[in-house]
Amino acid sequence: MTVHFHEEDLPEGVLAPGPIAVDTETMGLITPRDRLCVVQISDGKGDEHLVRFNPGSDYAAPNLKAVLADPERIKIYHFGRFDIAAIQHYLGVVAAPVYCTKIASKLVRTYTDRHGLKELVRELLGQDISKQQQSSDWGGPVLSEAQKDYAASDVRFLHQLKAELDKRLTREGRMELAQACFDFLPHRAALDLAGWPENDIFSHM
Repeated sequence: MTVHFHEEDLPEGVLAPGPIAVDTETMGLITPRDRLCVVQISDGKGDEHLVRFNPGSDYAAPNLKAVLADPERIKIYHFGRFDIAAIQHYLGVVAAPVYCTKIASKLVRTYTDRHGLKELVRELLGQDISKQQQSSDWGGPVLSEAQKDYAASDVRFLHQLKAELDKRLTREGRMELAQACFDFLPHRAALDLAGWPENDIFSHM
């Protein structure tokens, strides 16, 4: 298991075919204001790749964009709504088709309100991950080893989580509903970017 660190783009040909786990680190939670700093990717084979963008980046990243926009690759996220919006806003591509472990968890783990990545990894995979670096400064000139390991851990377990959650979605007869939610997620991210981040346009009010 190795964490590979890259500047401004993903090297060509470093990922195996198939689904990829994707996450992002930004300067904050308001996408147009808080720039995209890091994109993390894993093909599930044991290594993670971190692509760091510096202040003033033009976010050209042709190799990364090609992977993210590839319609043949499922992108596995945890709370993909945020990451899809950040990627669309800064990289200009829709990183789909989508699978979101948080949505899947909410559909099958109805016995709890704890759907964070840390809780999922602990319950479903029996492993512990640290969230200590979650609120650190991702825009600094140097990322610490602790930050790199944290960023990598956010994609390290997503393939395994998908496999376990798929079993439960199938068992509970909710796979079709989950897929419909996943298919809608890029549109939900587009609504966020267009100015409807908190409004439920499906509600009566």
